Amino acid sequence: MLLIALLIFAFVSLAVFSAYWFLFQPTTATTQRLREIGQTANPFAESLASPAATVAERVAEPLNRLLPPAPDKLRVMQRKLLFAGYRAPQAALLYRAIQLAFLAGLPAATVGALWLAERPLSTSLAFILGAALCGYLLPRVSLDKLIANRQLRLQWGLADALDLLTITIEAGMNFNAALVRVSEELKTAHPALCEEFDLVNLEIRVGRARAQALRNLAERTGVEDMRAFCAILIQADRYGTSVGRAIRVYANTLRTKRRQRAEQAAQRAAVKLLLPLALFLFPTLFIVVLGPAFLTLMDMFFNN
Repeated sequence: MLLIALLIFAFVSLAVFSAYWFLFQPTTATTQRLREIGQTANPFAESLASPAATVAERVAEPLNRLLPPAPDKLRVMQRKLLFAGYRAPQAALLYRAIQLAFLAGLPAATVGALWLAERPLSTSLAFILGAALCGYLLPRVSLDKLIANRQLRLQWGLADALDLLTITIEAGMNFNAALVRVSEELKTAHPALCEEFDLVNLEIRVGRARAQALRNLAERTGVEDMRAFCAILIQADRYGTSVGRAIRVYANTLRTKRRQRAEQAAQRAAVKLLLPLALFLFPTLFIVVLGPAFLTLMDMFFNN
C-alpha cells in the first residue's frame, strides 16, 4: 500500500510540474519580438500580451491539434467572432479550444462531484448528460449574446454618428476628415462604432479604395442599417451626387426607425410583464385581499 501511495504521489507531482512548465514556460526572445512586430503591424487586433491570453493560446494549440476544426466551420466561426468584435487571427482557434474545454470539462466536473457525493451512476446519468448539453450550448449562446449586444450598440449609435457626420461634411470637411472628427467626438459614447470608423480611415489611408473600405465595414459589423449606409455612400461616390445630402436623408430615415424600435420595445415590455405578474404578484395580492375573508369563513364554520 505504501508503494502504491508513493507511486500515485510521484505521478500527480510529475503531472502538475509538467502542466506548469507547459503553461508558464518563458517565451524566447525571438517569439517575443515576433509578437511585438505583429502587434505593431496590426494595432486593432486583440492584444495577446497578457499572461491569461498567453496561457489560453498555449492550451488552445494542443486541443486544436487533437481535434482540428473543419475549414468551413472555421470560416463561419471567424465571421461570427468578427461580428462580436474579436479580430485577432487566432481568435477562432481560441474559441474552438474554449468549446472543447467546456464540452469535456463540465461533464468531468459533474462526474467528480457525483463521485464525491457517492451517487450511483444509474441515477446520475441525467446530470452528466445535462452537463454535456450545457458545455455544448454555453459557448455558442454566449457568443450569440455578445454579437447581439454589439450589433445593438452599433445600431443605436449610428443615428447619432450620421447627424454629426452630416454637420461636419456640410461645414466643408471631406469624408475622411469628417469620419476622424466623428470618431473623436463619439469615442466615449459609442466606442465600438468609433473603432469601426477608425478602421475605415486606416484602410483608406493605406491606399484601399473607399468603396472597398465601406464594404469591409458592412461585412465586419453585420448590421443591416450599416449595410444600407455603406451602400448609399458607395452609390453617391460612384454617381457623383452630394454625400452630405445623401447622409442627411438617410439620417432622417434612421432616426425615424430608431424611434419606431423604441416604441416597439416599449409595447413589447407590457407583454413580457404578464408572466412575472401572473407568477409572483397576483398570488400575493390574492393572499392579502382574500386571506382575511377566508380566515373569517373558517372561524365561522368551525365555531358552528
